Amino acid sequence: MRILGIDLGRRRVGLALSDPSGILATPLETLDGRDRDALVAQLRSRVRELGVEEVVLGLPRRTDGTLGPEALATQKFAERLEQTLGLPIHLEDERLTTVQAHRSMREAGGRGAELRKAVDRVAAVLILQTFLDRRQPPPEDPW
Repeated sequence: MRILGIDLGRRRVGLALSDPSGILATPLETLDGRDRDALVAQLRSRVRELGVEEVVLGLPRRTDGTLGPEALATQKFAERLEQTLGLPIHLEDERLTTVQAHRSMREAGGRGAELRKAVDRVAAVLILQTFLDRRQPPPEDPW
């Protein structure tokens, strides 16, 4: 089962995709997020093309866990996606994922425009991988 992870931003939207077994998230691409209608159309196309069955959308909670204007806008976008795609949309707490993604990319030597694009994909990977890890059953105790 393929699951699409989305880091929704005002300007850029990072995408990540799970492997067919739903264990590992990998970066996919960065889309322009300024035109939401065009974005929804692109996402619908990618979902069909890739055989996606579920979507995980990062929910930008405040550091204290409350929902601010960005989180409320994300919830509205999730509702729109669910109606358009007809797939389950899961909201995953994305607090500090962009900070983690920036740190990882800087440590890897990323700079400039390519860094900005890659950060959104890496943030989408972090969001999706967190979701996938929570769905995995705990390992059995070998003893």
